[in-house]
Amino acid sequence: MDLSQRAVEEAVHPTAAFLRASGGEARLYSEDAPQPSWDDSLLNPKNRIDSLDLPDSPLWRIDGCTGLGTQYYAVPVCLSNVPPMRMDVFIPEDQPSHIREQLDLHKAFHTKDAPRLSKLAITKHIIRTLQIWTKSTFEDLDAFERFYKSKPFGSRLVFENLSFDTRQINVKVGPNHNLELQLLSLKRLTALWGTMLQPLEVVDFFDVHVVSVLHDSVCLVRIQGQLFIFKALVSGVKYLYHELKTLCTVEPHANIISRPIHLIRKACSFGGKHAIVGFTTFYHQHGSLRDLLPQLRIHDRLRREDQLRWSIQVIQALEHLRTRSSTYYPDLRLDNLVMSKNFDIVMVDFEQRGVWCEFAAPEVNAIEYMRLVAADDRIPSEVSSKYQEIMRNLVPDYDRLQEDRYTNPQDGYNASWIALNPEEQEMAEVYMLGRLLWCIFEGVSGPQKAAVWQSYRWESNLEFPEYERTPPELREVIDRCTRGRRQNLGSIIVRHQSHLLLRHRLEEDHDANQVQAAAMAHWVAELKWAEEFLSERNRLREQGLWNYNYYNRPRLEEVLDFLLKIQAQYT
Repeated sequence: MDLSQRAVEEAVHPTAAFLRASGGEARLYSEDAPQPSWDDSLLNPKNRIDSLDLPDSPLWRIDGCTGLGTQYYAVPVCLSNVPPMRMDVFIPEDQPSHIREQLDLHKAFHTKDAPRLSKLAITKHIIRTLQIWTKSTFEDLDAFERFYKSKPFGSRLVFENLSFDTRQINVKVGPNHNLELQLLSLKRLTALWGTMLQPLEVVDFFDVHVVSVLHDSVCLVRIQGQLFIFKALVSGVKYLYHELKTLCTVEPHANIISRPIHLIRKACSFGGKHAIVGFTTFYHQHGSLRDLLPQLRIHDRLRREDQLRWSIQVIQALEHLRTRSSTYYPDLRLDNLVMSKNFDIVMVDFEQRGVWCEFAAPEVNAIEYMRLVAADDRIPSEVSSKYQEIMRNLVPDYDRLQEDRYTNPQDGYNASWIALNPEEQEMAEVYMLGRLLWCIFEGVSGPQKAAVWQSYRWESNLEFPEYERTPPELREVIDRCTRGRRQNLGSIIVRHQSHLLLRHRLEEDHDANQVQAAAMAHWVAELKWAEEFLSERNRLREQGLWNYNYYNRPRLEEVLDFLLKIQAQYT
């Protein structure tokens, strides 16, 4: 099965339990697979790209990719100072197989970082297309700059079609007026939150200059010659405001990102509104623990003292959030742990959206499965209505949380975590901590090799819960932290050379229909378990008999004490 949005819906998400394969090619994964006809063959000149050579003086640069290979971070390097407009390139998801193969779209699905992305054909193709579009559409670069700065924040450059001939690609501008409607002014935020934003300096949007786009919501920018991280969202702006509020209310801690430094304000196209489109935080130049760990392992520089120190700092930050700020942290993964100048942990990302199911606790996944099915408009209405009702029983404000507009909720918008009480939230954090500790002590970028969503620059040969480097006493605590873990989809289906294949049949012939059938069987069983688990939880809660530490995991404090004792042996 080729990697695509359709593959996510029909195999990777629990929606696969209800969605039949939507047709298309049921490709046979075998060296002996039938050869394509001449009309579809890559030997046919019409099915080949004319050139992938970059222009001598490219006007654009691509800094990354998201949206499962459909959204590309485009930066107009032809401008001397680039404001963070986030005018990304969007390409249509459904493409013929010969275009997907020639343009490396199946690789772009899971490739996010600029160094690897720059080697893919689609990146070069986009740059060549934008070069032609810019030169043919605008009289000169001054005219282009006026156009670029006049559009709403988060507007899009939409490739309405893909062709091997860049001159045949139609580029359409999609102004993001809907985002402008959702953005709020400083006056409105002050009315909601009081005076908490007063200490922050307000900076005009066009005084912020992009250095590089690091993530779909994060840019490295320069303000008055100094580097900062600029956080903004081009969709789901309610999460941005929730994070801003959280960072302004959380008590300071050495291992948690500090309060925002600037509020970035931009004039909107209509109504005279000057909206807060984002904020800045301190730039930690050493990057994330996700990229650091495999490098240290490869060069045999992964020291036990550092591993213990980082692990302890993570737990102390989690405990601080829970006990001093009465909040939860559902985003515990390696790329949300950046390194300070002294190579200490700094926890970032407080949107509270959560992690993918490979990292999340089973009790969180049980609710998240319900939410994903309830929210999918491709699911039969009688099915989605059933799961919507389950969500409303779990979270009375469920419908309000689904709205696009910011409503100033106390606990954010993550229904799957809001449904849990504080003790259950702590146990879910402990589960994620166990997976994180495994990554730290094995020196790998993630708990799953060949993850569907993302490939890493340094892929591991290990997969949780396999052990090579972790000391025996730490293996025991990791196993206790991850009690209740279930076989996930990765035990059945894996990403292999940018395709989804059956894990146990990598060397055998099989096609996309067989992959989808296996995924459907997995998700039918998982949804059955999730419904039964939540039903039992509800019944026992009504009787006052529910054990909020259902899987008998250790408390954060207990894990911390254990690691501190081990750390003492190294000092």
